[in-house]
Amino acid sequence: MINRELIDPQSIVIVGGSNNVHKPGGRIVRNLLDGKYKGELYVVNAKETEVQGLKSYANVHEIPDTEMAIVSIPGTSCPDVVETLARHKNVKAFIIVSAGFGEESPEGAVLEDRILATVNEAEASMIGPNCIGMMNTNYHGVFTQPVPEFHPDGVDFISSSGGTALFIIESALTKGLRFSSVWSVGNSRQIGVEDILEYMDHNFDPVLSSRIKMLYVESIKNPDKLLFHASSLIRKGCRIAAIKAGSTDTGKRAASSHTGAIASSDSAVEALFRKAGIVRCFSREELATVACIFTLKEIKGKNCAIVTHAGGPAVMLADALSKGRVNVPNLEGPVADELKAKLYPGSAVGNPIDIIGTGTPEHLATAIDYCESRFEEIDLMMVIFGSPGLVKLYDTYEVLHKKMEECRKPIFPILPSIVTAGPEVKSFIRKGHVNFSDEVTLGTALSRVINTPKPAGMDIQIYGVNVPEIRRMIDSLPDGYQTPDNVRRILRTADIPLVEELVTTDRDELAAFARKVKYPVVLKVVGPVHKSDIGGVALNIRSEEHLMFEYERMIRLPDVSSIMIQPMLKGQELFLGASYEDRFGHIVLCGLGGIFVEVLQDVSYGLAPLSYDETFSMIRSLRGYPIIKGTRGQKGINEQQYADIIVRLSTLLRLSPEIKEIDINPLLGTERGLFAVDARIRIEK
Repeated sequence: MINRELIDPQSIVIVGGSNNVHKPGGRIVRNLLDGKYKGELYVVNAKETEVQGLKSYANVHEIPDTEMAIVSIPGTSCPDVVETLARHKNVKAFIIVSAGFGEESPEGAVLEDRILATVNEAEASMIGPNCIGMMNTNYHGVFTQPVPEFHPDGVDFISSSGGTALFIIESALTKGLRFSSVWSVGNSRQIGVEDILEYMDHNFDPVLSSRIKMLYVESIKNPDKLLFHASSLIRKGCRIAAIKAGSTDTGKRAASSHTGAIASSDSAVEALFRKAGIVRCFSREELATVACIFTLKEIKGKNCAIVTHAGGPAVMLADALSKGRVNVPNLEGPVADELKAKLYPGSAVGNPIDIIGTGTPEHLATAIDYCESRFEEIDLMMVIFGSPGLVKLYDTYEVLHKKMEECRKPIFPILPSIVTAGPEVKSFIRKGHVNFSDEVTLGTALSRVINTPKPAGMDIQIYGVNVPEIRRMIDSLPDGYQTPDNVRRILRTADIPLVEELVTTDRDELAAFARKVKYPVVLKVVGPVHKSDIGGVALNIRSEEHLMFEYERMIRLPDVSSIMIQPMLKGQELFLGASYEDRFGHIVLCGLGGIFVEVLQDVSYGLAPLSYDETFSMIRSLRGYPIIKGTRGQKGINEQQYADIIVRLSTLLRLSPEIKEIDINPLLGTERGLFAVDARIRIEK
């Protein structure tokens, strides 16, 4: 639980506070004093009578009733101290920076359990243990530096790691990012990242609350809770960027299928963030950069103009944007010619707009004005302007400042000369702006922002799905990999089109089926999981003689129980699968089949159930999407039908948690539509 005493305590006791500011207790006292904390401050230190100008009490029994306690003493002493404070001093909020608990040993976990029981019994809030503390506009309850300036409209930052939080703050401060609150949750014994998002969601004020959230997460204990409250905050107008550390899952699964080989805990995180509308980042620098992007005006399109006085950085930025599917359109025609005439000879306006090294502040203003008002196709601007060390840039940055205030289109300032033009850059930042000193980092981060979808709807699409039959069937089926007949029955409940097939051991039935569907046909063994590994697949069989030859060969293979025959269809191979991840649910994967999934692993992830908006976003994010659309004279596949199948499969899975793995490979796109050619389903009840 998070209460008022944790957010805005009127009195604080620092247990373990000292005069030594190089120790955690001493630094906490110093940070609170330097931060001009307005409430009552008490210190407990048996060896001191005065700590940094404050009266020091010998033990916690002597202090007056207090709303919050920040505890910085050996872990073994914490349970007794917390018990006294909670039961006799009416403390309702605890920040325990001490370590030596569950993160260290089983004995430490027992101490942690004692503390939690005491805090919960007192209906109090607790941050930690094993954290750096927390700070906001009301107080700076941390033992570390730097302590940023706090503003109500700054960023709310929640971190699982205290040390990482500091490094991210360092990166953010150099860019001019301001903070509203910093939460270091440590062991998250009572309050974790999801709980803080829940509090921010329930207490969101459209006027007063910060609209930007940064997360550094090491463990997602309650994915549904994080999804619900992150999505809700974003729908209320917030923007959220997050790093999820420790997501790799090497060697966890035996690759019983393409889905099993590809799906991982990281897939679950990717799908969860995508569904919530969270911009996923992969480094401290990227996280701070995305948060800075959030502070600027809303981006309403993908067409970017680059205004620069240096060619190289503009080229690198254009490359980064293009790789991230952000457009840098060519600017030409009468308006471009008109702009060129107003710049120095040698300037270029094709985009990048290069006003050259001798370009003046007036030239910069002119280029920005044309992008704002005359080039209607432009949605946003990047301005690169540094110094070779020969001139002062105050006038130039003043122009940039005014244009960022005036223009309706967002302007991204890239001011790389943080040494040679350090005072000018600091002056620009003091006016409330951010600065992106590296153009490639910005281009990469911006592409992540633009390509992150909006939060998905929570409704389950059940059209075309036989809900009652799903439950009757799943309840009746055995555990393990299902027979071809059971696989087809399951897929039919979700109205997934199937290629016609027959499973038999009878030679005459095989021959009759082949004559009915017309040659060529395909034979596959039934029984072994990896059919192709044992030579259990025969393609393009064009005669009954060839059919019988393959039958005799395949029926003798190890563990073969029967033979499956299908017509040999031609078309584009697609891939569709899903894997169940504990706490997250089903992770749905889609992509092109063949080499695209086997070698390139060009797949998109989604968290079941999927909406149509999510599904189309997944399909269109594939590197191979141009093939789905149709390219170089080749006809594309039916994208709407592909989306229909993915959505219905996700609904089937949401209603069937017993399905742990499903693999439809290939799902074949033909002129007559899409058909599941081969599928594998594993059930565990």
